[in-house]
Amino acid sequence: MASPATLNPTDIDKIQNLRSAVSSLTQISENEKSGFINLVARYLSGEAEHVEWSKIKTPTDDIVVPYETLAPLPEDAAKTKELLDKLVVLKLNGGLGTTMGCTGPKSVIEVRNGLTFLDLIVLQIESLNSKYGCKVPLVLMNSFNTHDDTLKIVDKYTNANIEIHTFNQSQYPRLVVEDFLPLPCKGQTGKDGWYPPGHGDVFPAFKNSGKLDHFLSQGKEYIFVANSDNLGAIVDLSILPLVPRRCVCVTPKTLADVKGGTLISYEGKVQLLEIAQVPDEHVGEFKSIEKFKIFNTNNLWVNLNAIKRLVESDALKMEIIPNPKEVDGVKVLQLETAAGAAIKFFDNAIGINVPRSRFLPVKATSDLLLVQSDLYTVDDGFVIRNPSRANPANPTIELGPEFKKVNNFLSRFKSIPSIIELDMLKVSGDVWFGAGVTLKGKVTINAKSGDKLEIPDGAVIADKEINGAADL
Repeated sequence: MASPATLNPTDIDKIQNLRSAVSSLTQISENEKSGFINLVARYLSGEAEHVEWSKIKTPTDDIVVPYETLAPLPEDAAKTKELLDKLVVLKLNGGLGTTMGCTGPKSVIEVRNGLTFLDLIVLQIESLNSKYGCKVPLVLMNSFNTHDDTLKIVDKYTNANIEIHTFNQSQYPRLVVEDFLPLPCKGQTGKDGWYPPGHGDVFPAFKNSGKLDHFLSQGKEYIFVANSDNLGAIVDLSILPLVPRRCVCVTPKTLADVKGGTLISYEGKVQLLEIAQVPDEHVGEFKSIEKFKIFNTNNLWVNLNAIKRLVESDALKMEIIPNPKEVDGVKVLQLETAAGAAIKFFDNAIGINVPRSRFLPVKATSDLLLVQSDLYTVDDGFVIRNPSRANPANPTIELGPEFKKVNNFLSRFKSIPSIIELDMLKVSGDVWFGAGVTLKGKVTINAKSGDKLEIPDGAVIADKEINGAADL
């Protein structure tokens, strides 16, 4: 927490006025109020400033360990069970599916074969518990946006071979830029007055919920934290023996990931670097896949006792990410932190450069097309890439706004095309796909304005640009 001495008189007044205003907010706890004030004080003291570019170094293999150098899995199933019995799996479940045209938590969007993200996560952990006779629990960190719906949904897993816990991340008021007062104090009493302060809040929120102490009392020692929409974020038994060292998983960066955070060596420690921290003149360099060859998957493996110690000593001062927004014409500010940024506070922390298969996020319907296609299969909840595809990279897929919402996307395909040999697909306009379509190489399909373009059943399209029915 920034001390008052680090603030100028104007900022001290801002904090005092803010503290007074926040004290009247009855919707949030005292922990949330103090956490919010501390975050704002740190921001005003200059802690959101950019890193010193000249101090950045590329991490060596002893800091970011290549996955292929990890020791093989222990053959003794009893040893694996012993490790798993110390593990807790936590999924970040605060996001809504609104960008894909869905209501409620994003984790309940159907991904494949009628199974949602949450169904697949539960199946994966059930499979581990059944195979090894262990008791790995699942914890969902919800936001105020997803809490009520999630509680209704988890009821369906009552008879599953898995113990499910939920808790809420913090709820902070949006700051009005003009006078630095909380938006809810200006009459905005609905959800638009509030925000969840990024997934960096996972550690204090987990501790404040009582769940951390609960699991420590059960003999749990480690936690695996990952986004609920990353289908590649599984409990990797090769990484499990390394968890005492505290790990963050990274993967080779592609042109699709140029805005993603990366791991660097900074003043002798491994550290996350996010684009928001990069000076404007170095943003191009940051996006380069030549200098920064890895990026953060947001898969973290950390020690529960270390989390407890760091939260209780108020040591987790992660870099602050200012996120400006506008609500009903009012300019507001959200101050957020990223979970991966905590890695520099854990002793002996390392990165692990995992295969690309460990990063399979579904952020848009173009990603949904990939995972619903023959490029993947599902086994016990695990989404497995088809070995028939020779190219290690996935196809690049760009779908027009007609495909943005899940319902519209699904209605435009009689069945998902075969894309095993596809390199690139770009679709724009009023395009409809028949059943059994196969796409290969580089394919562009463009329906002219006002025209409806139907791709017939069984069509095979290879390295072709289609601008109308005559091109089929």
